[in-house]
Amino acid sequence: MNTSTDTGRRPFLRAALGLAALGAAGLMRPVLAQELPRTLRLVVAYPAGGVSDVVARALADRLAAQMGNTVIVDNRAGASGAIGMDVVAKAAPDGATLGFAAISPLVLSPHLGKLPYDPLRDVAPVASVMYSPVLLLATPASTSADFAALMDVARAQPGAVRWATSGPASLGHIMLEQLRAAARVDITHIPYKGGGQQMNDALSGQFEVLSTNAGPAVAAQIQAGKLRPLAVGAPARLDTLPQVPTLAELGYRAANLSSQFGVFAPAALPPALVARYNAEINKALASPELRAKLTATDNVPTGGSPSDFAREILAEYESNGRIIRAAGIKAD
Repeated sequence: MNTSTDTGRRPFLRAALGLAALGAAGLMRPVLAQELPRTLRLVVAYPAGGVSDVVARALADRLAAQMGNTVIVDNRAGASGAIGMDVVAKAAPDGATLGFAAISPLVLSPHLGKLPYDPLRDVAPVASVMYSPVLLLATPASTSADFAALMDVARAQPGAVRWATSGPASLGHIMLEQLRAAARVDITHIPYKGGGQQMNDALSGQFEVLSTNAGPAVAAQIQAGKLRPLAVGAPARLDTLPQVPTLAELGYRAANLSSQFGVFAPAALPPALVARYNAEINKALASPELRAKLTATDNVPTGGSPSDFAREILAEYESNGRIIRAAGIKAD
């Protein structure tokens, strides 16, 4: 896989960057009239019932109402989203298949092992949909009143602070490695393979802190006083937790990470169809109904152009590669 040169990146950006030329030439309005398939399959790279699936289904319903076609949700979970992304990468580029996933199968998974698809050649970014904030929470095992107090403990007692994540090379693990390097502290990583056991152990005080995506279940534990938010990985403070600073505000900009989700297509999908779907997704994200679905789960709507989304993904891909190599992170 050639990912270190401009030649390696060009296929990944071709459809997205081609849209800028269409717009500059005044061709965007005819493009938006591009005929769409009567049935669209939206491949969701996660199991049914989770927050990401709920959002994907709400997006599918909105798109179907806007476009007047049928949108079928097809859950293809596994391998941290890589299975669903592979389905999208190998689908016919006729506009009948799109995918909904976090960007991690494109920016994290490729640095940890061989994949059945090339993240920079086989997939086209269509639109950013949302970012999901990552909360750093203190458990009953921690007496730290705030993030600064936690760092004081970590400096005074190397290795005593235990930080649980959803697994090696997860976003939470990347955040931890960035924080370790910036703060020069020794924090013990406790990797889990699933959120359920991690939450049970957090509530019983098996470790001091955990990093996890925001969501209704987490919010309930915070409201009950069983978990205490110390910081959040997000571009801005959350409306639901306005007193909780971002890691960037605390001086750890590199660790201030959140999970970004979007819609993807097979790489060879014609730019005209990429443009049409991008316009429809941005229109859906502007609707009060869909925005309410997102914000109710502490997810933040994004939107924007395919080219901007592609550049963000490339930046994350390169940054994560540096972090993973420097920290010697390995997948299970």
